[in-house]
Amino acid sequence: MNIQMVDLHSQYLDIKHEIDTALQEVLNTTAFIRGPEVSAFEAELSHYLDGSSVLGVANGTDALQIALMALHIGPGDEVISPSFTFVATAEAVGLLGATPVFADVLPDTFNMDPAQLEALITPRTKAIVPVHLFGQCANMTEIKAIADKHGLPIVEDTAQAIGSTWQGQAAGTIGDIGTLSFFPSKNLGCYGDGGAIVSRRPELFEQCRLISNHGSRKKYHNEVVGVNSRLDSMQAAILRVKLSHLDSYTEARVLAANRYDALFSDSSDLVTPFRDPRGSHVFHQYTLRVKGNDPEKRDALQAYLATKGIPSFVYYPVPLHLLPIYKDNPDSCICGPLSNTLCAANEVLSLPIHTHLTQSEQEFIAGHCNAFFSSL
Repeated sequence: MNIQMVDLHSQYLDIKHEIDTALQEVLNTTAFIRGPEVSAFEAELSHYLDGSSVLGVANGTDALQIALMALHIGPGDEVISPSFTFVATAEAVGLLGATPVFADVLPDTFNMDPAQLEALITPRTKAIVPVHLFGQCANMTEIKAIADKHGLPIVEDTAQAIGSTWQGQAAGTIGDIGTLSFFPSKNLGCYGDGGAIVSRRPELFEQCRLISNHGSRKKYHNEVVGVNSRLDSMQAAILRVKLSHLDSYTEARVLAANRYDALFSDSSDLVTPFRDPRGSHVFHQYTLRVKGNDPEKRDALQAYLATKGIPSFVYYPVPLHLLPIYKDNPDSCICGPLSNTLCAANEVLSLPIHTHLTQSEQEFIAGHCNAFFSSL
């Protein structure tokens, strides 16, 4: 049994004709940069996201940096985000000379804890960046209420949660700016790097567009210091095809998650992913908790699964505030209480989940997970 964490090859074979035709059209037109495929994808994704403006950029990290630049984040400023996430969220803050402020997460969703957020706000705070981790929205109702109370903009890091919703509203469209990643393993992934910026605020969106194009609306008339960040036409053509299948991809992931939930329903050692009923979960990852706050136990399970040919992954074994870039430079970040973050880093383990995961593969995976604990 050849089990994979992500099976992009099988997904490609299903849509091979559509992908190959789309790529050939780009090759025929040779419109490789800012061509019609890019503008068409932006329009189609805008429709998918209920009319929010969409700007294609080179990758998800660029999307975060450009969003913060549009908000005039710079030296002396503070930006609040979780510590339990990928480094790009804080990296974009540091690149602008600002200071990341790390907030704790909730123990069930792994998303930013609104109860901890307000205590971290200071006169230097200039933005809040909630991360919709593993495919589920943060509590945007409470986060937005706190942000509005203090007059702070929200940049939603939606790299892992395209297609998810919070109280009926699409992830990435609730705050002031949303950012997306189209890294190949994402639920909507291209075949290289790609990203997008989303906003319902025209002035902020236009500022992002300006910054992404060398700070220029008109060639050789640069207005601000910008960057060169573009979604290329080949990736846009791929994304147009895959966007038309995104809802079915989401359904397949949710179905796989439901099967896992059932297979682990009798386990006293594993906690299956919590689903907040106020939103929807698109399961970019299916992340278990191994009870006990014992990373050695979690790592032993992972090692055991590997002997059976079952891949798994730990996102994220080292919280951001403990990475060398921050731990070895105490003045480079600010930390609130992070007990839930530390516990999550010790307990989480993500199992294979993708659009082509079969029931028999999941039964094999779950059977060996349960057998590991039975042998203890």
